[in-house]
Amino acid sequence: MSTTIQLSRRRFLQGSLGALTLAVTAGGLVTIVRAADADSKKYGADSMPGGTVDDPLVFVSIAEDGTVTIVAHRAEMGTGVRTSLPMVVADEMEASWDRVRVVQAEANEARYGNQNVDGSRSMRHFLMPMRRAGAAARQMLEAAAAARWSVPVAEVKAVRHEVVHPSSGRRLGYGELAADAARQPVPGTEQLKLKARADYHYIGKNQVRLVDLEAIGKGQATYGMDMRLPGMVYAVVARPPVVGGKLRRFDSEKALAVPGVLKVVEIPAFQGAPAFQPLGGVAVVARNTWAAIKGREALEIEWDDGPNGGYDSADFRRTLVEASRATGKTIRDNGDAVSVWNGTAETERFAAEYYIPHLAHASMEPPVATVQIKEGRAEVWTSVQNPEAARTAVATRLKLKPEDVKVNVLLLGGGFGRKSKPDYVDEAAIVARAMPEGTPVKLVWTREDDIHHDYLHTVSAERLEAVIDKSGKVRSWLHRSAAPTIASLFAEGAKGQQLFESAMSAINMPYQIPNVRVETAEVAAHARIGWFRSVANIPHAFAAQCFIAELAHRAGKDHRQFALDLIGPARQIDPGDMADTWNYTESPERYPYDTGRLRGVIEAACQGAKWGRELPKGHGLGLAFCYSFMSYTATVVEVAVDEKGGVRVLAVDMAMDCGPQINPERIRAQMEGGAVMGLSLALTSEITFEKGRVKQSNFHDYQVLRHNASPRVIRTHLVNDDHDLPPGGVGEPPVPPVAPALCNAIFAATGKRVRSLPVGTVV
Repeated sequence: MSTTIQLSRRRFLQGSLGALTLAVTAGGLVTIVRAADADSKKYGADSMPGGTVDDPLVFVSIAEDGTVTIVAHRAEMGTGVRTSLPMVVADEMEASWDRVRVVQAEANEARYGNQNVDGSRSMRHFLMPMRRAGAAARQMLEAAAAARWSVPVAEVKAVRHEVVHPSSGRRLGYGELAADAARQPVPGTEQLKLKARADYHYIGKNQVRLVDLEAIGKGQATYGMDMRLPGMVYAVVARPPVVGGKLRRFDSEKALAVPGVLKVVEIPAFQGAPAFQPLGGVAVVARNTWAAIKGREALEIEWDDGPNGGYDSADFRRTLVEASRATGKTIRDNGDAVSVWNGTAETERFAAEYYIPHLAHASMEPPVATVQIKEGRAEVWTSVQNPEAARTAVATRLKLKPEDVKVNVLLLGGGFGRKSKPDYVDEAAIVARAMPEGTPVKLVWTREDDIHHDYLHTVSAERLEAVIDKSGKVRSWLHRSAAPTIASLFAEGAKGQQLFESAMSAINMPYQIPNVRVETAEVAAHARIGWFRSVANIPHAFAAQCFIAELAHRAGKDHRQFALDLIGPARQIDPGDMADTWNYTESPERYPYDTGRLRGVIEAACQGAKWGRELPKGHGLGLAFCYSFMSYTATVVEVAVDEKGGVRVLAVDMAMDCGPQINPERIRAQMEGGAVMGLSLALTSEITFEKGRVKQSNFHDYQVLRHNASPRVIRTHLVNDDHDLPPGGVGEPPVPPVAPALCNAIFAATGKRVRSLPVGTVV
C-alpha cells in the first residue's frame, strides 16, 4: 500500500513516520512505501526498474580473431551513449578500440539493467557498472593467461589487447584467451582493480569517434523509418483531434477504394488516465505509406470531442495567470516571507510574471514502429527511448508473456523525451494483430501527426515577488508556479506540480535569502503533458533567472556580481534543507548542492564572453545559470537588436560542470545542441489550442530555429574535470539557461523586458 505524501529528508531520517521509504513511480509520482527500515531506501540507478548490471559475460564477448564485441544497452538518439559506454568498457579491459565492435541490446532490463534513456542518466548511472564490467573482463583474461603459463596472476598484465608476462616476454592475444577467460569466475566488486586516471586510453581523451558516424554520414544507418521487411505493409492512423475524444462513427468505403489500401482497423480509445496508451481512432493499412495517407484522407469520420473540446490556450493563459496571483500550495517555507511582504520605508517590493507556452518535441524523425506477430511471438523494430516500456505495452496488448516479445532498438532521429512514451508501438501491435499472421506492419506518424498528437511540454505561468532593501539585498523571495502536471498522465484529474517538478529550479534555489516561500497552483491538464528535454527546469529557470536580472537592475548592480553575491560563498547544501527530498533520485550525501561549482560556471561563461566589455549600440549580453540533473550550467548570450525589433544572436558562451568528463567531444556537442534548442524554444516555438485542437501542423507554423537564425558562434567551456566527483547529466542541463540569458541580453540591448515566450521577431 502506498500514499502520496511530502516528507522532508530530515523527518524521514528521524523515522517520525515509522519505517518508510521514498519511491518514484514510472510516472514520476513520489510515494511513501512502508519498508523494513530507512536504510532500505535506494538511490540513483538502484532506484530504477532493472537497476544496474555489471557482469562482463553480459556485456562482452571475444571472438577467436580477437574482435571484442561490447553490448550497448542504452538507445542512441544523438547523445553518443552508444559509443561512450562501450568506450568505458574497452578502456578498463585494455581493448584496442580499432578491434572493438558495438552491438545494440534488445529490450531486456532483467539482463542488462535499466534501459530507459531519459533523465540524463546514462553516464550518471552506468559509468561505474561499465568500468566494473571492463575491469572484470580484463582480470578474467589475466587469470586465464596466468593459468595457461602456470605463473602467479600478479606476474601478468593486460596491455592493449594482449596479456603479457614481462619476465619471460610471453604474450597471448585476447582471441587466444577468450574461451579460457569465459570459464574464469567473475571477480566480485571487492576484488576489482579499476584503472587509475593516468592509465586511461580513451576516457576523457577525445580520441574515439562515434561508432555510427560513417554509416550516418553515408546514409547507411538504420533508424526506425528505414526498417524494411519482406511483405511489409504500412499504416497511418486518424486520431481524435482532441485529447480524450472518441470515435462516434466512421465510414471506410471510400478509403478502401483508394488503390493500395488493404484494410481499415479501429484503434480503441484510451481508458482512464492517458499514460502510454494510444489515443484511439482508425488505422488505414496499405501497400505503401502514400496509399495509406490518401486512404486516411478519404475516411468519413465523426468525432465526439469529449471534455477537452473547449480547450483554448489563450483563455487558459488567463486562468494560469489568475492562479499564479492567488495563494497556492506551499512547498517550501523558510523564515517568514509573508511578514516581510508589506515592506517598510527601508525596503521595496517588486513582482514580475512570466509565461511559457506548450512546446512540442518535434524530433527530426517522427514516431514509427514495425511489428510482426508470428507463432505466438511478436517482434518489434522501433526507435524508442524506453524499450522495456514498449515490450510491456506490446505484451499486454497481445496478451503475451514479456519473454515472447522481442524489441529491437534502432537509432533514434531525436527523442527529447517523446520516444520514451511508446503509444505508437502499441498502435502498431493493434494493427499487426488485425492482419494475417506473419505480416510485418510499419506504422508511421507524419509530421502533422507528431505536432497534433504529441505529449507536450507543459504550459506555465510563473509569478515571482521579492522584497529588496536599500543596499540591494534580497530579503524575501516568493515563487508561485501554475502549470498542469505530468502526473495527469498517470492519475485522472491530477492537479498541481509534483515534488519532482517543483524540485527542478523552483524549490532548490541556493540563494542567501532569509525568507523564502515557493508555492504551486492546482490547475488541470487539457492535453497530454509529458517530459521534454530538461522538463520543469525550463519554465522555472526562465522565470527565476530573468527575475534575478531584473532585481540586479533595480538595485543598480552588475548582473554577474549581483548573482554571485546572491549565491554567496562556496558551500555544500543538503537538498533537504531546500525542501528537495527528490534530488533527481540521487543520494543527497553523494550529490549535495555545491554553490562553489555553480559560481565556477558563472565565472567561466562570463570570462568566455568577456563580460563587462563595451558593446555597440543595440547589442547586449545576458547571463543565466541553472543546476539540473546533477550538473551546473551557465550561459551568456550576445544579441544585436535592430530598429524594427529583429533579434540576431551573435554568440553563445556556455559553461558546464558535469563532474568527470568521460567523452568531452560529446559533452561539447550536447552543449551546442542545447544552445540551439534553447534558442529555438525561446525565439520561435509555440503550440496553441483552439476548440481543443492544436493549431500548428508542421515546421512552417511550429518553427524551430533555422540555420540563418542560429548563433554565429557557440563557445563551450568545460569546467572542473574532477574524476573524484560522481558524474552529472549532460543531455538536458544545457537547455534551461538559454532562454533567460537571451531575454536578459535583449533587455541589455534595448531596455525592454521580455517575460513571455516565444520572443518572436528573428533575423
